Amino acid sequence: MSSEPLNSGPEPVVALRQRLRAALPVAIKARDRVAVAALRSTLAAIENAEAVDRPATVDQQLAIERIPVGVGAAEVARRVLTEAQVEHIVRAEVAEREAAAREYDLAGRPDRAEQLRGEVSVLAAHLTDPA
Repeated sequence: MSSEPLNSGPEPVVALRQRLRAALPVAIKARDRVAVAALRSTLAAIENAEAVDRPATVDQQLAIERIPVGVGAAEVARRVLTEAQVEHIVRAEVAEREAAAREYDLAGRPDRAEQLRGEVSVLAAHLTDPA
């Protein structure tokens, strides 16, 4: 039997969403409010992007006799995002925070601008894969 480790290849690449999800409980335990805020809102943005649009005809089918009955009868599969789409969402969240931080600076609110820049650094750290 060989004494080589079983995983002698490169480390597996961890998906961005998984890195964000794994970082959330760590930030909560550390009581890092800035990181928690950034991670929760970004994960929510990803979840929102997976939501399925309502068909235009759905409001026409609200009669009681047309309502689906039973467990899961009205369930619809969510969209599945690619890694590139998830990364695009996270980058958009970063850009939104950077723009808001500039606006807060102009409005004389450097404390809020600094908090947003902290959130940017939390998200930016997850954009670069540590493999």
